[in-house]
Formats: sequence, C-alpha cells, structure tokens
Amino acid sequence: MRAVILDRFGGPEVLQLGEVPAPRPISTEVLVRVHAAGINPVDLKQRQGHGPLSHLPMILGWDVAGVVQECGFGVTIFSPGDEVYGMPWFPRQAGAYAEYVTAPSRHFAPKPPSLSFPEAAALPLSGLTAWQLLVDTAHLKAGDRVLIHGAAGGVGRLAVQIAASLGAHVIGVARAGHHEELRALGAAELVDYTTTRFEDVVGPVDVVLDLVGQDYTPRSLPLVNPGGTVVLVPSGVDDAVARLGADKGVRVTNFLVEPDHAGLLALSRLVGEGRLQPKVGAVVPLEDAARAHQLAESRTAGGKVVLSV
Repeated sequence: MRAVILDRFGGPEVLQLGEVPAPRPISTEVLVRVHAAGINPVDLKQRQGHGPLSHLPMILGWDVAGVVQECGFGVTIFSPGDEVYGMPWFPRQAGAYAEYVTAPSRHFAPKPPSLSFPEAAALPLSGLTAWQLLVDTAHLKAGDRVLIHGAAGGVGRLAVQIAASLGAHVIGVARAGHHEELRALGAAELVDYTTTRFEDVVGPVDVVLDLVGQDYTPRSLPLVNPGGTVVLVPSGVDDAVARLGADKGVRVTNFLVEPDHAGLLALSRLVGEGRLQPKVGAVVPLEDAARAHQLAESRTAGGKVVLSV
C-alpha cells in the first residue's frame, strides 16, 4: 500500500510517499480502507521528534475516516462496506497517513451520514478530547459555568459546541475576530485576550479547560468555585499549581485523550442532532503530505487540514 513514511525527524520535507506491506487484521480487529486522515498538532510535534513515539521509521496520523474492508474473528459491530471513523491506538502508532489501517473494531464508530469523509476525519481526536475533558473528566452538567481558553482552536471550537449542548454557560477566550462564530456555536460570553485580562471580567466558574497553558491555569484558579475542576491540556500540572488548587478545594488535573467507542457514538449523536460540526480548512492529497503539514503549521487554513487518501 501507499503510505507517508517518516524515517527521520525534522521539517515537513522529511515526509515521503512510499510503499509498505498492507496490514492484516487479527481477531477483534478491522481493516479499514482510509479515505481521509486528519492532521493534528500532535502529528506536527511527532514529525519533529517531540511526540509520543520514538521508533523510526513510522507512519504518522491518528484521525481516520474510511470503509471497513475486512473483519477479524470476533468482530460483531461492523461488516465489510461499513463507513467508519475513529482515533485508533492513540498514543501508539495508528498509521493513518496510508491507504489501510488495522485496529480493534471498538476504536471506531459508524461515520455520521451527514459528514463527508474529510469532515469525519477532522473530528475524532479533537472531538474526543473535548468530550472526555468535559464529560468524563470535569463532569460538566446543565447550568455549570465553563471557561474555555483557546476557544477558537481545533479542540476549543468543538468544546464550545459540546458544552453548549450540555446546557452549560460557556465563556470563551479567543481573539475578537473569532467571536461572531463562537457566539453562533453557543458561547454566552467571550473575552478577547489581546485586549482584556480574562480574570478582570469573568465571574465565578465551575470548570476551566486550559487549552493554552503558559500562566493561564494559575490565573484561572481564583475564579473557580470550591469543588470545581481545572484541566490543563498542553502540559503536565506542576506541584505548585496542584497545591494552589488543593488549597482552594479545586481539582487541577492533566489529561490525554484515549480511543473511545462510546465517546465517538456520543459525538455522532450530536452531529446528527445538528449540535456539533467539525470545520475543515483544506483537503490535500496524500502525496502532498509535506505541503499539508506546512499549511497546518501556518494556521492559515481556517480549520482542520485533512489528507485525502
């Protein structure tokens, strides 16, 4: 099969199209013909040598949308011909930048019928991150006030929609140019961090999603009600910040997304109800993966960059 092979770490130019043996599914696995593969920030970091994988050569990518070609023994939830999407194996290698991938069947879910393959490939990693942060980690419920730093980013934009669908009061921190779109997606309050310190204008909150890092978590802690939760995504929680949270009765935790069949089904339900929509900025052919990484790094695409396989 064709695949984009990474045999050394570096800039986008290290991504080279090549030929490798196609995988075969073992028991409980499916073989998926990849139609589209989403590009995430972790892909860019991994290409540079700063991701979760250390072996070389490797095939990048975790976001997959495609069609089941073959089912291993014991698979009961899919049949050949089913359209699926998912985030298999993370943080181990999934190899999405290729014509085929294999993974446990429950690392996938049926592709929402209303989404194209590129749109479906734009959703799993970012969408599961937002879902697991809000639902499984912060236990967000209707009436809660949630502050989202980086609300206009790939995860933040989906988190705004998911939180709003849960009935929460959503406060987004993003540049003013994104406010109109975020308001339409469900944000009740918006703060332009380039002109305003969020802690000067935001009232008490129950949950903080820090998708930015830097000093945003310690600056947010005074705003969080006792019993609330702060989740720091870009980096681990250091001891000093954890102590600050404990002194205030606030849980401060780090996070890493996991493959999640139930989470994918929940995302699909929201898509079907018209309450969640991924945003694709560009679709680039598999053989132009280097250009796709350049575009993703430039942050000029206006949405997720997706490889068409």
